[in-house]
Amino acid sequence: MAKKTDPENNPLSLSFSGSGFLALYQIGAVKALLDLAPEILKAAPKVYGASAGSLVAAAVVFNVNLDDLQQIIIDAANEARKSILGPFYPTFNLHTILKEALPRFVPETAHHLASGRLHVALTRLPDGKTILVSDFNSKEEVIQRYIDGGLSNFQPFYDLQSIITVSPFTGEIDICPRDCPVSHLCLHIFNTSFQLSVQNLCRVSYALFPPPPYVLNDFYYQGYKEAILYLIKNGKHRLCVGDQKNINVVLKNEDIKLRQHETVLVK
Repeated sequence: MAKKTDPENNPLSLSFSGSGFLALYQIGAVKALLDLAPEILKAAPKVYGASAGSLVAAAVVFNVNLDDLQQIIIDAANEARKSILGPFYPTFNLHTILKEALPRFVPETAHHLASGRLHVALTRLPDGKTILVSDFNSKEEVIQRYIDGGLSNFQPFYDLQSIITVSPFTGEIDICPRDCPVSHLCLHIFNTSFQLSVQNLCRVSYALFPPPPYVLNDFYYQGYKEAILYLIKNGKHRLCVGDQKNINVVLKNEDIKLRQHETVLVK
């Protein structure tokens, strides 16, 4: 991938891939950026999202409480796990769950905040063409749009130079899991990079059929750590509170906080 523009001189946009229930990984990444480099989020001129990633993109634009969004996804995962068919069980309706939950954290001025900055990838069903929606006329329209999701544009503007890409799947992505050997085949499909490995295929299954909440919480923490590694790799140590010792303290504190609230999230 081409070298990214330095965000100090030219603010970087953000792109959140489709992620299903693994949106928890992306929430963890955003939380790390919010804690350690909030100016990256505030200065991002455009924030792109596809499918569940559009929920995370909206959270960035609206500056919402990430714990609230995390709880919504955990609740939906718990509901899906009640049947062996998971989210494909006839009585499970993710659209209804989100439509009832999202108005709690989407502000009344959402359409003003989102227009021109929040870009949601949608797939037009008749011809499968991908479109990006960035103009909104009401709060209700914002909610409806980023529930629709996208199928063919999995990582909006993946190949744009001035952008930070975030995905729970390993590939040629800025912030993503790094546990697969680099020798694995890397596929470029649906406008994203996907490393063909057992670990990644397992993540796909988790995205569709949610694992237990403690596993989803581990993805949240992994996203948090990977975002810090991104900052370090790109020479943003001063945004990471100084030195490696302090970075380790931040990670430990976030892990302790996550474990303390795990029973609350699981309910």
